[in-house]
Amino acid sequence: MRAVLLAAGVGSRLRPLTDTTPKCLAPVLGRPLIDYWLERLFPCFERVLVNTHHLGGTVRAHIAHSPWRERIDLVHEDELLGTAGTLANNRDWLGEGPVLVAHADNLTDFDPEAFLAAHCDRPDGCVMTMLTFETDAPRTCGILELDERAVVQGFHEKVEDPPGVLANAAVYLIENEVLDTISALSGPVLDLSTQVIPEFVGRIFAVEHRGYHRDIGNLASLAKANADFALRPLPDQSKLS
Repeated sequence: MRAVLLAAGVGSRLRPLTDTTPKCLAPVLGRPLIDYWLERLFPCFERVLVNTHHLGGTVRAHIAHSPWRERIDLVHEDELLGTAGTLANNRDWLGEGPVLVAHADNLTDFDPEAFLAAHCDRPDGCVMTMLTFETDAPRTCGILELDERAVVQGFHEKVEDPPGVLANAAVYLIENEVLDTISALSGPVLDLSTQVIPEFVGRIFAVEHRGYHRDIGNLASLAKANADFALRPLPDQSKLS
């Protein structure tokens, strides 16, 4: 099984840090954010695709020294394609679903194996499983309304008066039907939240993550993540090679 880490964002709200550091390499306790993702995804996934754009050479140099470098494929976007555009542009690499897709600018401790198991046990008719979490900033997130089966019945992307706090965590397991729908879209920039997810409302299974999950979207969020993780034990680096 394969996974995609969407890591090409410019990170304008993280300036001046992102003037010299790619967003996906923002440091949390001295470790680049993307390393937390790679550590979590391997060995559950056979290969991981990482897209780059802003300061792509810096990301490529970092991946070249990763203990998982032989299982990571990098693809550079001269112009940003959008979260769905990256999937459309790499449809052949994705192969047969399901494929995990995640925004690499989040810091999370979700369990990929448990998420996969939930996807395998999803309600009939669902072609996507979405990780969710309770947010303390609902106006900055995609807020969900679920039925009794935990299937998404309403999706409200960054609205002024959101109907709750259960948010899209931007981690998905996506089946071929969704990937083929994305590939059929046209346009220079394609977005999962605004162009794809609304089309599949009623067919998305929501799995709530009750652990840690934070969008590293601005300097305040990055500082909060560093403060939060300072209270946790550091991983044994000898086990990461």
